[in-house]
Amino acid sequence: MTEELTHFDATGAARMVDVAEKPVTVRIARASAQVVMKPATLDLIRTGGHRKGDVVQVARLAGIMAAKRTSDLIPLCHPLPLEGVDLTFTFLDDTTLGVDATVRCTGRTGVEMEALTSVSVAALTIYDMCKSVDRGMTINSIRLEEKSGGRSGHFVRES
Repeated sequence: MTEELTHFDATGAARMVDVAEKPVTVRIARASAQVVMKPATLDLIRTGGHRKGDVVQVARLAGIMAAKRTSDLIPLCHPLPLEGVDLTFTFLDDTTLGVDATVRCTGRTGVEMEALTSVSVAALTIYDMCKSVDRGMTINSIRLEEKSGGRSGHFVRES
């Protein structure tokens, strides 16, 4: 089976995919990222002791706002009427903060890019808020974990 890149026409020119004939279905996508930092930095986030305020809540707002603006950031991405954006943050160990976003809409195209953009911007916000105490932080493993709805069906990343 040959896969085709749908954002290019037969001549190789970039194009926005025409989704007018696709059925309207519930679309859900979940993405994740990890921010790795010094234990002391993660402790500041966990205890709310950062002088800039509640890092997790600011990152949550940034992630929601980013999902809503994905089509402004990613060329050829359709603007979508999102129905829900949920972000969760998990302290995975003494140096790693996990970021997870679930995005939902009812439409003709998926919300994978919105979920990926959401976790990316949330992770970048964590970095921005904490860089004054830890410039060595890294953002890792930005990836799609699951998606459902649409012609391609249900995808779940294998562990």
